[in-house]
Amino acid sequence: MANLTITVDDELLKRARVRAAEQDTSVNAVLRDELKRFAGPESSVSAGAALARFAEEHSGNSEGRAWKREDLYKDRIDRASPRR
Repeated sequence: MANLTITVDDELLKRARVRAAEQDTSVNAVLRDELKRFAGPESSVSAGAALARFAEEHSGNSEGRAWKREDLYKDRIDRASPRR
């Protein structure tokens, strides 16, 4: 892993350290995470893998069963149905 040296204003670094401590992290971790977001995914494979994990984790409703079209659009169907 490489080291990176940056120059920042002393007061800015103090405020950053306080805020990082409030969030139970470090300035180093905040900068590392921001650089990861800035640089983007390492490859399209990792982005695809992240999407696949997300889809797997969110593939059903709270009862553990797969969503049906009627479940997803129930409020629209109810509004469109004629009232008796």
